Amino acid sequence: MNDVVLRPCAVTVTVPARLHLGFLDLNGGLGRRFGGIGLAIGGLGTRLTVERASSGGVSGPDADRAWHHLQKIERLLSLRDRHRIRISEIVPAHAGLGSGTQLALAVATGLRHLHDLPSDIASDALRLGRGARSGIGIGLFSRGGLVVDGGRSDDDRALAPIICRLPVPESWRVLVILDPQRQGIHGPEEGLTMAALPPMRAAEADRLCRLVLMQALPALVDQDLANFGAAVKELQIALGDYFAPAQGGARFMSPDVATVLDVLDRAGASGIGQSSWGPTGFAFAPTAQEAVRLAMIAAPQARSGGLDIRICQALNRGVQIVAHAYTTESGK
Repeated sequence: MNDVVLRPCAVTVTVPARLHLGFLDLNGGLGRRFGGIGLAIGGLGTRLTVERASSGGVSGPDADRAWHHLQKIERLLSLRDRHRIRISEIVPAHAGLGSGTQLALAVATGLRHLHDLPSDIASDALRLGRGARSGIGIGLFSRGGLVVDGGRSDDDRALAPIICRLPVPESWRVLVILDPQRQGIHGPEEGLTMAALPPMRAAEADRLCRLVLMQALPALVDQDLANFGAAVKELQIALGDYFAPAQGGARFMSPDVATVLDVLDRAGASGIGQSSWGPTGFAFAPTAQEAVRLAMIAAPQARSGGLDIRICQALNRGVQIVAHAYTTESGK
């Protein structure tokens, strides 16, 4: 007798955006390079639905990139069915929020769940070309919270390992400053830019690692935003100076975002910085009420620069998967 098996006709995948708070070692003298610290945030993210269809296609924002990932994963997983993807929400591309990794892994995860295949985030990331420098987005995809990755080795077949994952206090808020008029460095230009920068001094890499290990992480465990924010701000100052030659001589990619961050800094915000190549900036507040106060102070400068300020909460969870529209199939 054949058993009746329920198979989903469609799967919706929702994954949060991420903030990249900074690299740890741009020297590489110990055999690993980059390393990083970052966290998942709510209020910004990617949501898409994958379904079986008679013909393939993608609708919604960033459809071309999703179509590329869909075709590649179909081939890699040897899937005979055709699929359609509907993208209902996506973070801005090349804004420093990890949209490329979110989208690629969301497509792969949706297809795997639709066909009852085991999850393999690391392999999917490698095959889709993610994690060339940072493992933060990949590490946050499944669990959220705050993670630290241990940097890439010379082995192109291995992702940067996640060496620490911690929850972020639910009371904390992150002010995210978006500049829709600019994009950060991305694609082939990013690789060329990184290659053109001189190696970071070993002593500076030592200092950045110490800031994270001996200040930021213990402060996070103690729910001490003042010391956590101070470490992040110092990390960001050092990295902003290092990357300034690629950012028009400035610490921040967007001058308008820099103006708003300066206002927030003087108003008492913590952990001022830029996520990845920007142009998105961020700042931390200890409570929702304080975040609202800070956002109101910075609102005039944000409006004059055409910026958008979002008050977000760090998310201590990663991807969410919802299967629906089940159908029955016979199995053995």
